[in-house]
Amino acid sequence: MNKAVKQKAITILGSTGSIGTQTLDIVTDHPEQFRVVALAAGRNIQLLAEQIRKFKPEIVATSYPEKVAELQAAIADVPNPPQILAGDEGVAEVARYGDSDSVVTGIVGCAGLLPTIAAIEAGKDIALANKETLIAGAPVVLPLVKKHGVKLLPADSEHSAIFQCLQGVPEGGLRRIILTASGGSFRDLPVEKLANVTVQDALKHPNWSMGQKITIDSATLMNKGLEVIEAHYLFDVDYDNIDIVIHPQSIIHSLIEVQDTSVLAQLGWPDMRLPLLYSLSWPERIYTDWEKFDLVKAGDLTFREPDHDKYPCMQLAYSAGRAGGLMPAVLNAANEQAVALFLAEKIDFLDIPRLIEETCDRFGSKNIQTPRLEDILEADTWARRAILEATK
Repeated sequence: MNKAVKQKAITILGSTGSIGTQTLDIVTDHPEQFRVVALAAGRNIQLLAEQIRKFKPEIVATSYPEKVAELQAAIADVPNPPQILAGDEGVAEVARYGDSDSVVTGIVGCAGLLPTIAAIEAGKDIALANKETLIAGAPVVLPLVKKHGVKLLPADSEHSAIFQCLQGVPEGGLRRIILTASGGSFRDLPVEKLANVTVQDALKHPNWSMGQKITIDSATLMNKGLEVIEAHYLFDVDYDNIDIVIHPQSIIHSLIEVQDTSVLAQLGWPDMRLPLLYSLSWPERIYTDWEKFDLVKAGDLTFREPDHDKYPCMQLAYSAGRAGGLMPAVLNAANEQAVALFLAEKIDFLDIPRLIEETCDRFGSKNIQTPRLEDILEADTWARRAILEATK
């Protein structure tokens, strides 16, 4: 039987995005377990206003100062309206605000790094849905997590699966991590046809409903390469012991191999709410009325080795991870900028890995193994500028 769980106060960064709206679905389904203290969002002011009406946060922020007047007008009739902040510092203030127990980091990209650091320094546990926090910021973030004694709990499906499988595994028992990948929009497309794919083609993910950037990352398999780097930092596993396998059904969300070669897996329907819920409720398990998993309905589960010719971004990520220091931050920023250009139809799909590789190669001699936060931010800016200069 479920034992009672104390109501947890939560903050959501990126409340109008995919992660944020699904987290709020969880709050709606479990009001006795969770209450919303603070929200931060971007340009979708009308949705943010609806969230304010429903969840009654104490403080909110929009990343865009020019949107404050629109938000104020949208909630003009709301009794006891929240404090409204704006800009990067406003989002950081929301992250560190009040009595929140856990901060869900749903802001996409390196923009999520600074507010996550603010939350950690304020002693908040982190439900980590922003990969870049560790990919770009691990040399700074991990010492802060240790210093402030906070929990860093994975909220994406793959790392949550690993984390769930590790429950009860003794220290030193983990031997290998196996990350599963759907293969993205082009998993069944011959590599020679990738030169002609469009943005619309790339955004048609066969299994998951996600934001545009992560959907493109899934199509290039950069998302899995970034997850390799994140897994290295989260679980302290050498890159040689982290593998990727294509699993088209997205039923097994990842696996671990322990020292005696036993393999443990976490299975479930492709639904981001489950890992989000576990990151917020751990170490408890909360009953839900979601559709039960059915092995017969799931049908055949198949696996294949990823095609490195089709997915060069995977090896770029492994190389950047092994280089360490600032190189993962450069990889991440270059990828973000290249994906943005592709989504704007300014470059072709195959330009994404080419530009990333060229940028990482150019940065090689500038790498620093023990960077400070300002070094990470400078490397991020440098990589974005390098991509833009290369595409003028």
